[in-house]
Amino acid sequence: MSTPVTVLDYGIGNQLNVLRALEHCGAAVQVVQRAADAAAAIDRLVLPGVGAFGDAMAELRARGFDDLVRRFAATGRPFLGICVGLQVMFDGSEEMGRHDGLGLLRGQVLAVPATGADGRAHRIPHIGWRPLLAASPWAGTILADAAPLERVYFVHSFSAQPAEEGVRLADVDYDGRRICAAVHRDNLHGCQFHPERSGEAGLAVLRRFLAL
Repeated sequence: MSTPVTVLDYGIGNQLNVLRALEHCGAAVQVVQRAADAAAAIDRLVLPGVGAFGDAMAELRARGFDDLVRRFAATGRPFLGICVGLQVMFDGSEEMGRHDGLGLLRGQVLAVPATGADGRAHRIPHIGWRPLLAASPWAGTILADAAPLERVYFVHSFSAQPAEEGVRLADVDYDGRRICAAVHRDNLHGCQFHPERSGEAGLAVLRRFLAL
């Protein structure tokens, strides 16, 4: 039996790859572009996104998705934010000015440091495959089926800085800089990496989300 999942399409990034990956993993996906179009009861909710934090929040508000996400988060049912979808879960961002987020998790979204720990400049955006480092236990989370040092794919210039250490699920090391790769609290899950672009490792993340 297919698992029903609602994906929010707010014009930020390419939702098609996320949609295809979820369907490949056994999801029956409903894509909505306005809060008014969403089903009265949502079983699982996915918020993908690529691009700037401020633009994402502006579109979420314009489509009524900000209130929808907050209401859904309070139900206790599984929520997954991907890339910018993870970032907007936090209080705010300094990307191209100050912008408020959804406030589901405490913390700020800050620029990935332009240098490594040795002071040498490195590439921004942070792009490529990196091994996941456990920051807290993975049992019962979207990373429950991940192997130690599982490699996943990143493309981003800003990253979340959780105010509560226990929210960090996984990190990656970028030239000695600690980058938040995944977060978890209760029914809220988020990944800075792109599971839809991370091969079998990413599909395992989506399958686990569907099984929560």
